[in-house]
Amino acid sequence: MAAIVSVEVLLANLPPKVKRTDAVQSFECQETPIVRIRDADGAVGTGYSYTIGTGGSSVVRLLDDHLAPMLIGRDADDIEKLWRELFFRVHATTVGALTSIALAAIDTALWDLRARKAALPLHRLAGGAKDGIETYYTEGGWLHLTESQLVDEALRAQEAGFGGTKIKVGRPHVAEDVERLSAVRDAVGPGWDVMTDANQGFTLAEAIRRARCFEGLDVAWFEEPIHADDVDAHRRLSASTTVPIAVGESLYSLSQFKDYLQSGACSIVQVDVGRIGGITPWLKVAHMAEAYNVPVCPHFLMEIHVALCCAVPNSRWLEYIPQLDMVTASGMRMQGGRAIPSDAPGLGIDWDWDKLRAHQVHRTEHH
Repeated sequence: MAAIVSVEVLLANLPPKVKRTDAVQSFECQETPIVRIRDADGAVGTGYSYTIGTGGSSVVRLLDDHLAPMLIGRDADDIEKLWRELFFRVHATTVGALTSIALAAIDTALWDLRARKAALPLHRLAGGAKDGIETYYTEGGWLHLTESQLVDEALRAQEAGFGGTKIKVGRPHVAEDVERLSAVRDAVGPGWDVMTDANQGFTLAEAIRRARCFEGLDVAWFEEPIHADDVDAHRRLSASTTVPIAVGESLYSLSQFKDYLQSGACSIVQVDVGRIGGITPWLKVAHMAEAYNVPVCPHFLMEIHVALCCAVPNSRWLEYIPQLDMVTASGMRMQGGRAIPSDAPGLGIDWDWDKLRAHQVHRTEHH
């Protein structure tokens, strides 16, 4: 046993690399809570999570005041036990985004520490199912972009080797969405995937209407069409269309995914390690989806999801949105349109602490 002797809590604010807009919001800032856990052997594990512009300071207070102090003196290898004890320590604030984001920063640090001490990369420690994962491009599909910009971005992504592109939908009238999607489909041809994402912007009736119009464009999926709380509405939508329905980035517990899968309310799971509470519950969701023959296509955080996608057999796509390259010494490795997980022990993220300090807005250390 090597007891935890210190826990460092950081917050770094990373600006978006491009303007990002969707049907309900804009991506203001990637607030990045970071946790560094050191054990008595001197080994250090680093984990992180994120917000898109609000709540970061609240996550840090939750870590500093309630969660990080509980880790001191504990065995860092008891990951499952620690996750459950931390979860029930703040049970009154679960299930919810702030608690899950805080837990994710700790849990990913514990997995990084375990993998480093085992001298194994995360994708092998957590399963070792694949040596690469196909990627799709999101940065060229934001809602504010013009039709010609969408086409240009899609063609560049296709030429670069990506397997598809995501287009945000939610224009005031369905005809506008169809026109934009049709322009992209005509440009890239039938053998390339086009994903759509509504960011929970529609009612059930409007989602059914738009899905019907999207069917002829052979879209790969219709993501977050309705508010994520409404499982039955997603079930009714799924039953009404041949377009695959994707959910997950706004779900925060294993049980929520269970309800969707049992109800047949989705056909693609987009579980997000930063919002589900870390690697421990992420793997449970992925394996549960496998039992339902449903693919996993995680949301955001490509730098850690590349390893998790390669750990499980039912992963299908990795979303390409680079963000950590402004605070890392090297980025995620790509071969054509495939992402390749790092062979370095741990999460495989090559942090540049000098660069990170330029964006740091909070630091505390617990002993």
